[in-house]
Amino acid sequence: MASATAREGVAAAPTGKRERRGNLGMILFYIFLVVFVLVSVFPLLWVFKMSIVTKSELFASPPTFWPQNPTGASWSRVFSNPDFLKALRNSVIISGITTVACLFFGSIAAYSIARLRFHFKSAVLTFILAIAFFPQVAIIAPLFKQFSEIGLINTYWAAIVADTVFALPLTVWLLVAFFRELPKDLEEAARVDGATTIQAFRKVIIPLAAPGVFTAAILTFIQAWGDYIFANTFLFDSSTQPVTVIIPNFAGVHTIDYGAQSAAAVIVTVPLVVLVLIFQRRIVSGLTAGAVKG
Repeated sequence: MASATAREGVAAAPTGKRERRGNLGMILFYIFLVVFVLVSVFPLLWVFKMSIVTKSELFASPPTFWPQNPTGASWSRVFSNPDFLKALRNSVIISGITTVACLFFGSIAAYSIARLRFHFKSAVLTFILAIAFFPQVAIIAPLFKQFSEIGLINTYWAAIVADTVFALPLTVWLLVAFFRELPKDLEEAARVDGATTIQAFRKVIIPLAAPGVFTAAILTFIQAWGDYIFANTFLFDSSTQPVTVIIPNFAGVHTIDYGAQSAAAVIVTVPLVVLVLIFQRRIVSGLTAGAVKG
């Protein structure tokens, strides 16, 4: 009996150590998670703090961590600025059309690559991915010359075409991985019922690929919404410029309205953050669908 008790005590000791190690690992994980979230969110919170303080507090040294006298003056200046309101509309138009164009052409290209058999398929995918990593500044001058010749400068289409070129590869890559995991039996069944390839793609494949399509749409919209290089180069006045170009204009000859710039930055950023938080499950499922199914 005594020996059995001793063996039980020896067996219980390693179990207790493993439990303590597991608890310590969990505690360290949550500490890391909290620190990571704070580091990620802190810049946005600091910009928001800059947008609600007075000018004297904004330039205080050392800076205050908590707002001493919150004010909405900066926000009032932003919302009363007609150029900023126009810029919001311009950003929605440019980003929206870019997203629709990328989904239309990207879904067709991705479906063709995923389903058709042809030589150099891997090379084509590599080339598409290479376009996404091509430096934007390297083609600004040729694009500007070309757009000038065909009359696209200072129009929405100049930014839309440029944004689409760089956002389309991401759309294609996301959708290729998703289309590859959809069973071909579904399309064959649709053809047996009399559907053409286009009808099967539109009525069967696209609805099933909704998570991947939705993920591509969100990421494309975010990329187009945050574009600055193309918009600042091809668009010249407030009638076509998006918010990324208008925000730096909250400045005079000798002063810069940092409060208004901060308020405008929050207005531009928060909708994207809320959009991602609301649809984060769809985005994650779309990004991981191919890996999980494969």
